[in-house]
Amino acid sequence: MKAAVFGPGALGCLFAARLARAGVTTVLVDHRKDRADRLNRQGIVIESDGGAFTQPVPLAVDDPGRVDLCIICVKAYSTASLSLPASCPVLTVQNGLGNAESLCATVGASRVLAGSTSEAATLLAEGRVRHFAAGLTTFGAWTSCPTEGAAQALRTAGFAVELTDAPGQAIWEKVAVNAGINPLTALLDVPNGRLLEIPEVRKLLRDLVVEAVKVATSEGYRFPCSLVEKTEEICRKTAENTSSMLQDMRNGKPTEIDAISGEILARAALAALPTPRTRVVWQLVKGRTCR
Repeated sequence: MKAAVFGPGALGCLFAARLARAGVTTVLVDHRKDRADRLNRQGIVIESDGGAFTQPVPLAVDDPGRVDLCIICVKAYSTASLSLPASCPVLTVQNGLGNAESLCATVGASRVLAGSTSEAATLLAEGRVRHFAAGLTTFGAWTSCPTEGAAQALRTAGFAVELTDAPGQAIWEKVAVNAGINPLTALLDVPNGRLLEIPEVRKLLRDLVVEAVKVATSEGYRFPCSLVEKTEEICRKTAENTSSMLQDMRNGKPTEIDAISGEILARAALAALPTPRTRVVWQLVKGRTCR
């Protein structure tokens, strides 16, 4: 199998380096030639509590050539602009709502695999990633795309994989978690664990997750566990991790607030559901990033 990983951010580098290290022929796709050239020279560095390793991974600019699997790790606002190969499965593990639908419009629903990952990683510098905590990657066919090849490749690379018949629910579970953690860490400039240490912030975290769950429920999803408790457990397990939204804000980059809180607001409006706290954090993050 030959895999293409789109996006040299924290998760893209982690997936590409681990796949390549495990012997899966892998190319990492970037839209910037200057960065691709630098990463081609230096390789990808993955740090964790168990040590660090440097893995050479070939870089391609925009077009990976003929591959058997595409893994999409770009920011949600870039999904629609991707140029994807003609005939292979496309797996999205991105943050936010709407990515799977966007990919269906690009490549067709029968080629889309969708889900989420709870791998916790921070981009320290170009091609240098701190892997704070292992997680679970859950995905399934959006309609009829075979899942076995993608699952086998990721398992070969040491990732924990769970297949599901309800990828939309897996996406919503992560969105509900992110709807609490990401905007609050970004606005307060704190790592994940700090959200549980301030009583008022912890209450707001819980309220944001509850609002997201109510919107998901209006779309027919039911969750087997409390997503409030799951969110707090993730905060504890990834206490030192810097959320992707905080990383983006610190680096002066656009955030995925529209794909997370913004999408929740839009869907809440369709269901006539009040989501006042989500609206406030969406407005505040937008205000911070539009200065």
